[in-house]
Amino acid sequence: MSETWSTHDIEFRDDVVVKRFRSRERAEPLREWRALGLLARYAPGLAPEPIREDLDGEPPVVVMSRLAGVPLRGRDLDRKQLQALAEAIGMLHDAIPTAEVVTLPACTWYPPVVEGKARAWSTGGRDLGSDPLVARAFESGCAWLSAWHTPPEPGPGIRPVFGLSDGNLANYLWDGTRVRLVDFEISGRSDRAFELAELVEHVSMWPAGTDADTEFLLSCFELTDPEIERLRDFRTLLSLVWLLMLLPDSPGYHRNPPGTLTRQAARLLAHLEPVG
Repeated sequence: MSETWSTHDIEFRDDVVVKRFRSRERAEPLREWRALGLLARYAPGLAPEPIREDLDGEPPVVVMSRLAGVPLRGRDLDRKQLQALAEAIGMLHDAIPTAEVVTLPACTWYPPVVEGKARAWSTGGRDLGSDPLVARAFESGCAWLSAWHTPPEPGPGIRPVFGLSDGNLANYLWDGTRVRLVDFEISGRSDRAFELAELVEHVSMWPAGTDADTEFLLSCFELTDPEIERLRDFRTLLSLVWLLMLLPDSPGYHRNPPGTLTRQAARLLAHLEPVG
């Protein structure tokens, strides 16, 4: 399996950040620039300020203000940081009016795409390694996937939101008081259940957080019953996708510390075979 892991180059200057894109195949530069403009208008301070762009350049370039803070990735998150993370996500989801959100294109990483990747990556004689827990999780995950399909577009009780669509904690900056967001190149219309699932199931959340931390984070959001059901399914799907991305024949296997695959297998099985 081959996937592109980096789509841009970043240059940090004293007061600005210059982002040069390697691709515009999925309108990455436009999505970034549009997101910065929307958030500057509706949620000033949550993300970098847009300064200038050259979307038609070779390469396309977006220049934005430089935010203070350090990435949350690789840190043991305390309750203050988790609360600030939830507040930042809540602001992202609530700030832009729904009437404007529904006019935006969907995020490029959204449920039908994720399902398609899961189905494609679970075939072709994958190398599972020698860990029986991984083999069990793979088989159980594939069985679940064969009987599951992406839920329909959000309906009653599921409000469209503007989404980052990326749970990588490297994109969430902590300045000691609040969390702010960066990297909007796949952003667009989404829904809260998928966005929260993408965050709490992202490999960067583990071991940054525990099950108790995840439950605390999710408890900061007042989810509707349809969102709770949707969240459960998307957590299982994304947990399976991460297992597939961490298998020995995937680049993700070498990009993460030893033992990550085994821990991911246990996470997926916890969704598929809950105790009690």
